[in-house]
Amino acid sequence: MKYFIKIVIIGLMFFMSKVLTLSAETKPLMIEITQGIIKPMPIALSQFTAIGDTTPQYVDQITSVIMADLVGSGLFREIPRSAHVSANTNFNNPVKFSDWRVINVDALITGSVNIQGDKLILQFRLFDVFAQKPLGEGLQFQASIGNWRRMAHKISDAVYSRLTGEAAYFDSRVVYISEQGPKNARKKRLTIMDYDGANSRFLTDDNDIVLAPRFSPNNEEIVYTSYETGVPKVYLMNVDTLNKRVLDDQPGMTFAPRFSPDGRNVVMSLTDRGNTDIYSVVLESRRKTRLTSGPSIDTAPSFSPDGKQIVFESDRGGRQQIYIMSSSGGDATRISFGKGSYGTPVWSPRGDMIAFTKISQGRFHIGVMRTDGSNERLLTASFLDEGPTWSPNGRVIMFFRESAGTNGAPEIFSVDVTGRNLKRVKTIQNGSDPSWSGLLK
Repeated sequence: MKYFIKIVIIGLMFFMSKVLTLSAETKPLMIEITQGIIKPMPIALSQFTAIGDTTPQYVDQITSVIMADLVGSGLFREIPRSAHVSANTNFNNPVKFSDWRVINVDALITGSVNIQGDKLILQFRLFDVFAQKPLGEGLQFQASIGNWRRMAHKISDAVYSRLTGEAAYFDSRVVYISEQGPKNARKKRLTIMDYDGANSRFLTDDNDIVLAPRFSPNNEEIVYTSYETGVPKVYLMNVDTLNKRVLDDQPGMTFAPRFSPDGRNVVMSLTDRGNTDIYSVVLESRRKTRLTSGPSIDTAPSFSPDGKQIVFESDRGGRQQIYIMSSSGGDATRISFGKGSYGTPVWSPRGDMIAFTKISQGRFHIGVMRTDGSNERLLTASFLDEGPTWSPNGRVIMFFRESAGTNGAPEIFSVDVTGRNLKRVKTIQNGSDPSWSGLLK
């Protein structure tokens, strides 16, 4: 499904070109994100103005999504509507900053919802209550009414970016494996959803085992492993049309695929005559290039954002560890040296860190390290935590956690890269192996 959302900058009388360059006495309102304890910023979302055919139900749905996004990030705290002294009865009315200062609001969001037939127009503004000034220009989003959730996420993204100085991640999707049934006979289906669990839909039936879905850079395709032929093979699927094709129909198992940053290549593991090595496949020509060689098991490749390097896991040193090599293959450098085994490395979209799964003393962990292996930090610990994937801005990591016992089942969780804000992600069934898309266009 294609999405088209029109974005317009609102240039009204109190939006000045120098809003973001405040005086020396008043610095711009912004959260400073560090490794220390963050005190969430108190924010308020005033009652949005309803225009045209808009019903109160639509206003409540849209504002609920916006606040859920922001509060769910762990960086913001909502001042509930019951505490508001006054509300803006009209989006164009001046803000009474004293009414918001008295309840200790730092940032205020105002907006309007305008429904005209099948068309939805959303407007919003963001204000620094203490400085009594707008933070940036107002924005207007226009699309079909069916895309109301996406437009709400776009408002959240704009607010998040202005108050943190970082890129956002709310207007994105996740593809994962839905799982159902007993532990020894799980039915698995490729499933896609919004990052917050909404708008879920199945991409495959449950007739065949499917594993390791990964988004393309343009968010329109995925690669994944399927046992459709009885042998694990890597497939390429369009998420809108569901058209698919196998990437390599030669003898041997193929698995653990991932796109290159430009979307032209896929790297994956291929097992041939007992050896498991990493190969690169050009999607247009299907030309295949071997990148590693030797008796070890080399798998789980992931490109650096610039496409120049690949991080992967290998047992070439006797135990599963993380290595980095050129994207054209050749010598590899080991970067993991802690106690235990390391696997499923994934390069951050920022390029500065690598997320991984670690097994140590019978416990599973999701962790991060710098690209040279330094500054290793474990973010989680449980019976089974595995399969990290990065948010588009490199701030949050999703993974799946499985509980112990015969009735244990996988669930998807997310955690901030600092180790804070661990929470379960809503899915329609049990879920594993998530892959986060980039920001939608």
